Parts: sequence; structure tokens; C-alpha cells
Amino acid sequence: MFDNTYEDLSAVAFKETLEKNPNSVLLDVRTPAEFAGGAIGNAINIDIMGYNFQQDIAKLSKDKTYMVYCRSGNRSGQACSVMSKLGFTCYNLAGGISSWPY
Repeated sequence: MFDNTYEDLSAVAFKETLEKNPNSVLLDVRTPAEFAGGAIGNAINIDIMGYNFQQDIAKLSKDKTYMVYCRSGNRSGQACSVMSKLGFTCYNLAGGISSWPY
């Protein structure tokens, strides 16, 4: 189902990759309501279930690395699959924000 041109990272590896890469962007693909209920750091929110997801993603810079998460890791995995096919470098937070202890 997924093309696996992105990598699933544990919360520890996700945090390390995010901190080591100043060119990274934290992307939350949950709904705006979920995002409003609490998000990681300086995340930007683009809802994968939103009507304009593909168009919104296409506006992002391909020169950045995207650290993508959702609630459980499923939607963010789907987002990473779409994004990687479009030429983006992205990492998925395995287990989603539910696995984020920070």
C-alpha cells in the first residue's frame, strides 16, 4: 500500500532528527480541531482529510525536510507516501503524537 520512500521513526529518533536538522519543518496532518487540542512545538497544520491537501502540500518547499505526524501514525504515513511521490523528503512519527513523551 505504501511506497516506503519515507522512513518511520520512533519518538526518540524523530526528536533527534528534528533537532539535528535546522532545515526541517514539523507538519501536523490532523484536523484543525485535533491540532487546536494540542500540537508538538512549532508545527504547521495541513489536514490530510481536507479538500485542498494536495494543493496545500504542493505549495511547500521541496528544499526542506518534513517531520510529519498525526494522532497514531496512520494518516501521517499516508501523507508521507503522497509527499514522497511528489519529491519531498519526509519522516513519519511512528505511533503519532500518542507516542510523543516530550
